[in-house]
Amino acid sequence: MEANTDSRFDPNFATRLLLDIAHEQSVEQLLQKLIRSAMERSDMACVQVWLVDKGDRCSVCPQRLKCPNQTCCLHWVAGGGRSLSDSGSGVRRYDDPTARLPLGVGLVGKVAATGQQLILRGLDKMPDVLAEFDWLEQEHVRGFNGSPITFKGELLGVSVAFVREDMPDEALPWGQIFADHIGTAIANARAFEEIQRLKAQLEQQNTYLQEEVVEAKAFGDLVGQSAALRQIISQIDLVAPTEASVLILGETGTGKDLVAHEIYRRSQRKDNPMVRVNCASIPKELFESEFFGHVKGAFTSAIKDRPGRFETAEGGTLFLDEIGELPMEMQGKLLRVLQEKRYERVGDDRTRQANVRVIAATNRDLKKEVAAGRFREDLYYRLHVFPIHVTTLKERKDDIPLLAKHFIDLSVKELRCPKPRLTRAAVARLQNYDWPGNVRELRNVIERAVILARGGSLFFDLPATDSAPPPASSAPHLGAKVGSEYFTEAEMQRRERENLIAVLERSRWKIKGLNGAAELLGVKPTTLLSRMKKMGIKRPGK
Repeated sequence: MEANTDSRFDPNFATRLLLDIAHEQSVEQLLQKLIRSAMERSDMACVQVWLVDKGDRCSVCPQRLKCPNQTCCLHWVAGGGRSLSDSGSGVRRYDDPTARLPLGVGLVGKVAATGQQLILRGLDKMPDVLAEFDWLEQEHVRGFNGSPITFKGELLGVSVAFVREDMPDEALPWGQIFADHIGTAIANARAFEEIQRLKAQLEQQNTYLQEEVVEAKAFGDLVGQSAALRQIISQIDLVAPTEASVLILGETGTGKDLVAHEIYRRSQRKDNPMVRVNCASIPKELFESEFFGHVKGAFTSAIKDRPGRFETAEGGTLFLDEIGELPMEMQGKLLRVLQEKRYERVGDDRTRQANVRVIAATNRDLKKEVAAGRFREDLYYRLHVFPIHVTTLKERKDDIPLLAKHFIDLSVKELRCPKPRLTRAAVARLQNYDWPGNVRELRNVIERAVILARGGSLFFDLPATDSAPPPASSAPHLGAKVGSEYFTEAEMQRRERENLIAVLERSRWKIKGLNGAAELLGVKPTTLLSRMKKMGIKRPGK
């Protein structure tokens, strides 16, 4: 708004100012704009806005003895002045955010107490007013206009103007007009600020709620919300209610045991035991006894009958971890149990029934083990009824913040350490690391950091090369045989088409939503539909 240096009253200027402040959505900005515009007039010595608020400085307020009610008073909230002296010392005391005025005391306080506009001319001839404002004479102030600021009958405050010339008659009503418009503008700005505050509060609560929902949706200890984890969870949903054998594949430390436990927990056998066997920790000569048990006297150290893991897991689930470590001679006996549902204890000729569901896990490539003659092909296919591939941590880095929070809480509880602070920089450092040891390494790193933090900020001592190495080229080397180390384009297209049809049939041609084909494949429904159209795949009967 252009400056109005003319001291004469200009109704157009006043109208434009009122329209301007009506659009403000912040009380502070509204008042500052009002003060700046008012001070553009050359005859204006000082402008102030006082708003009613609770008494907050009563113990140190110089007006305390005069204050009739210390529960509320006038607070200075905005003001400005133009002094005739270079220093501006004459009006600086009325630019003080700590200033307070009792209701009913002094000129401004009387306006607030009576709710009536107060206009004075010839202040230079009023000793009592000059005594209250000792700078008026020095600044050649002659007029005073104090108007109550109200909204719907409620007193909000007082607007005050000190001028160096007697105000003309046509300007007198405008003081109250300004005050009334200021009251409405303040009420609107306060309402908008309250809306913004509630909106921010709601957004914060929504963030907390989303975190709780994510945690509530997490399957047991399978923490995260990445697409890779959601695909695993979808596969668990599909196979858990069935009696199918499951083979869980993945690198060491990816959490294959957690997937196995979640399948068990969501299965119809959840009320019966789940027995875990670590095939890598059993001596070769004890496998048969460990799996099927033995009778007293079956061998030298068999001093009493002992049930095996199959018998212990009767009616429940047997989790064979590191199944790739199973000796060849034991693989045939396991296959017989899986096929015939029968076994005998070592040294016993009594045949027992095996009502057990088997879940196996390995970090080995069993297909290569079969090709190398180290794993029986028939056992492989018996276990490979429903494979689940557990992705590496570097393939699901979106889950690292949630995993970090989860492991911090566990570490604080288990190690009895003070809870540390997880900063954004620390999370970024975790997400930039390659994690060759997967989730297990992440937990170990966090446990160490929690101990060292002593309740302060977490620092993760990771190698300096915090970036993943470039992936090895998958291009075939010269001289590779067609069909052994790479596929032709036609073969790749045929396999992709077969895979799409297999997934569509498993999902009963459901494209979107939970357990839909797009979710199982880990792609968007639109991407899947585009591929189906490109390959000419249509649901049978349509």
